[in-house]
Amino acid sequence: MNNLENITIRDLGYGPFFESNRIGMGLEEFPVARVISEHKEAYIVKNESGEYLARVTGKQIFHSSSREDYPAVGDWVAITELNKEQAVIQALLPRKTVMKRKYSSRNETQIIAANIDIAFIIESVDRDFSLNRFDRYLAMAREGGILPAIILNKIDLISHQELDLRTAQIQERFKDIEFIPTSTITAEGLDQLRQHLEKGGTYCLLGSSGAGKSSLINKLLGKTVIQTGDISAYSGRGKHVTTSRQMYFLGGGALVIDNPGMRELGMTAADSGIDAAFDEISSLAAECKYSNCTHVNEPGCAVLPALKSGNLDADKYENYLNLKKEAAFYEMTESERRKRDRQFGKFFKNSKKDLKRLGHKNY
Repeated sequence: MNNLENITIRDLGYGPFFESNRIGMGLEEFPVARVISEHKEAYIVKNESGEYLARVTGKQIFHSSSREDYPAVGDWVAITELNKEQAVIQALLPRKTVMKRKYSSRNETQIIAANIDIAFIIESVDRDFSLNRFDRYLAMAREGGILPAIILNKIDLISHQELDLRTAQIQERFKDIEFIPTSTITAEGLDQLRQHLEKGGTYCLLGSSGAGKSSLINKLLGKTVIQTGDISAYSGRGKHVTTSRQMYFLGGGALVIDNPGMRELGMTAADSGIDAAFDEISSLAAECKYSNCTHVNEPGCAVLPALKSGNLDADKYENYLNLKKEAAFYEMTESERRKRDRQFGKFFKNSKKDLKRLGHKNY
């Protein structure tokens, strides 16, 4: 991270939303800091006084029920400064926006980044390119209240004709999303990208490993701060080496979060995000005869005629159904987990009563 003098918490993105929550939580006596890096069981937090290695309190750990209760990069926290280099995180302030995903292999949600203004969703023009993957990222951003934008990177690797084809595909599928084609080799699109980066604004770059996120940030920084791997002769792709999330300061005062490449990108119960990302289908669905229409075979469905006539892209429709099913499955498993937790709590409470009745006073 750049060394900046005379920085204020406003420069770090602090505003009325966070201040009102700090007061509402009774945390006026504690200074606030922003999480700029996350490590195993520790965080680097920053405010106008400096940077601190910080850990959460045992009380927070005890009362946390999931990973979402712990700080993530971009979060604001109330701290106690132990010395010039160390601090204790006393509380996590509510998030204004959040980007999160679910691991498909286990019932666990991970916060990717918090309090983001714009999420730049990056794909490269080579084997990484997928319109359906854009859909997935867009739904996740919309669910978290984050404005999304699309970056098509490494455009120097393809001809102008192929770039025109990819551009047409993206702009036809995502009509209302800002689209920026970029190349770190030719610098094409970098000025257009910089126009979106405002002082005190927070931005994250999301995409698969090798899409070029770190290389783009290096270009925006004007120097090589993030190490990227050698280019593979077979694929033409940089080997991504980012292993943790980190916030960087650009020269103009914007804050940018680099994320490790993500192979798994499971949906949370993101119905509202999916509906926002597929607004064309959502608008049609509002005209369906039944409010719980699944748009598969119901009579009176307004989506299916648009699909049959060709006015609705078939690939987009299939991806919409797949994401809806995935979100519904996650919601079902979450409900089951909550039910199981309630049952265990009831069992534990009744067991304590039984033990007391039998004379076990220590319980």
